[in-house]
Amino acid sequence: MPHFLFAYHGGKQPETPAETEVEIERWQSWFDRIGPAIVDPGNPVGTAKTVSAEGVSDSGGDNPLSGYTIIHTESIDQAIELAKACPIIGDGSIEVAEIYEVSP
Repeated sequence: MPHFLFAYHGGKQPETPAETEVEIERWQSWFDRIGPAIVDPGNPVGTAKTVSAEGVSDSGGDNPLSGYTIIHTESIDQAIELAKACPIIGDGSIEVAEIYEVSP
């Protein structure tokens, strides 16, 4: 079964402990619904450094990564359906990409 990367972009940081609790509950509820598909629930990420031929940028680019999850489903269409219910939608977005297995 193919694996897919959910690359989260954007979102918002909770500003109070109460907002943090609500956000954790929203994400946990979504993870509970997609649970059987999760390979690696992932984590949020900090500020990225972008490395290119021009050097190193501290910004993470125009649409910086804010977290990731790895899932497995039968198709990218099924992965997209799971992504549509993610709590980040509305304040951010998700890139869905198939992870190709490369044999050594």
